Amino acid sequence: MANLKSLAKDTAIYGLSSIIGRFLNYLLVPLYTAKMSAASGGYGVITNVYAYTALLLVILTYGMETTFFRFANKSEENPATVYSTTLISVGTTSLLFVLLVLAFLPGISGWMGYSAHPEYIWVMATVVALDAFQCIPFAYLRYQRKPWKFAALKLLFIFLNIGLNLLYYVALPALYKSYPDAIGKIYSPTVGVGYAFFINLFCTGLITFFFWKELTGIKYKFDWSLLKRMLKYAWPILVLGIAGILNQTFDKMFFPKIYKQADVQTQLGIYGAAVKIAMIMALITQAFRYAYEPFVFGKSKEKDSRETYAQAMRYFIIFTLLAFLAVMAWIDVFKYIIAPDYWSGLKVVPIVMAAEIMMGIYFNLSFWYKLIDKTIWGAWFSGIGCAVLILVNVLFVPKYGYMACAWGGFAGYATAMVLSYLVGQKYYPIRYQLRDIALYTFVAGILFAAMMLAIENMWIALAYRTFLLLLFVGFIYRKEHLGQMLAKLPVVGRLFK
Repeated sequence: MANLKSLAKDTAIYGLSSIIGRFLNYLLVPLYTAKMSAASGGYGVITNVYAYTALLLVILTYGMETTFFRFANKSEENPATVYSTTLISVGTTSLLFVLLVLAFLPGISGWMGYSAHPEYIWVMATVVALDAFQCIPFAYLRYQRKPWKFAALKLLFIFLNIGLNLLYYVALPALYKSYPDAIGKIYSPTVGVGYAFFINLFCTGLITFFFWKELTGIKYKFDWSLLKRMLKYAWPILVLGIAGILNQTFDKMFFPKIYKQADVQTQLGIYGAAVKIAMIMALITQAFRYAYEPFVFGKSKEKDSRETYAQAMRYFIIFTLLAFLAVMAWIDVFKYIIAPDYWSGLKVVPIVMAAEIMMGIYFNLSFWYKLIDKTIWGAWFSGIGCAVLILVNVLFVPKYGYMACAWGGFAGYATAMVLSYLVGQKYYPIRYQLRDIALYTFVAGILFAAMMLAIENMWIALAYRTFLLLLFVGFIYRKEHLGQMLAKLPVVGRLFK
């Protein structure tokens, strides 16, 4: 129980930075769509470029984040050497990537359709290289169990990024109308969407300096033989990561090439905006992952922790089902994150959220092959899941539009999740509490179906759905003896005694 309490505490801290940060980043969606007209294609440029950077970030980290945790926790390895070797490796490849982009910039920008704005490409190439490099110091903070510094740096980036976006898309344009000569020295209306990329570069570069202690307070040692062992462990994780990120970005990257309708950009915009609401579930799974990864590899030194892993899975599913119902109960509030023109896409929200839950379950299941150093299985599972997603998109998007994108993600994650469970029970059997998990899922499904009852009055609908949500909370409270558990927690436990 003490270990699970530690996991819960770290998850809460990581979750604080992730949830608050992502929520604040949601403010950029109405900001960009309000300041960049659909006709200008500005928000489309941002969506497209960031889809590519997400894929490149996975490639440039090439599984070394997870690999660092695995090798740093091996008794026969020196954690300091593992860290410095990982840092040098990822730093070198990131630098080479930027140099290659600069060397072939005209060709790359032309192929991507931005020959008139090659600065978009080199700026974001630099950003993604810095992000890849920073992943290792961030991982080191997690390894050292320093969630507060981790959260502080994440929030600093987000607040600075949002502040500068508000400055360059709201304040300065307003001042420019009255004082063009003075404001024109630091702002030009012709830059437009470019400010989003330049601001990102400034904020990312600034955060690097806050890793001064993690970058200078160590003795650098590069161990080539260690790196070869790490790369052997990491390359399947790279394949897994590429497949995973394609699950998230393939539809947004290739929807215009598959959906051959005149309103393709409008439909893609509606889908992309609605997915922003569903990504609340991604915040929860990400927060859990940040805490769970060092927790599992740290526990791997002990004789057998399979019961703890089973308990962690149980609580993860309970919590994500609760979050799912909460979002659906208050969807009439959350929908104001996006403009009314995009509300027709809200029907994809429960589908995408369910897919994110399965992705989180798959992530939890995936530790069996990481703990026995058989990461090739992860490459197979993710690759097959990605193939299912692509197949669903190619076959059904032309007829059903973005709804097929949502169901494609659902099918892809479901495939990977089931495969990982079935094979894992053969190589690293864990007695998950399937009966209770099935019961919670069934009850959540019944309550979700009840929430779909059409009620025209928003306030009555909110009250009705909140009542159903509280029924689920009460079910958890009674079944899990939650009051007794909460009473044992430090500080807040006094409220439940």
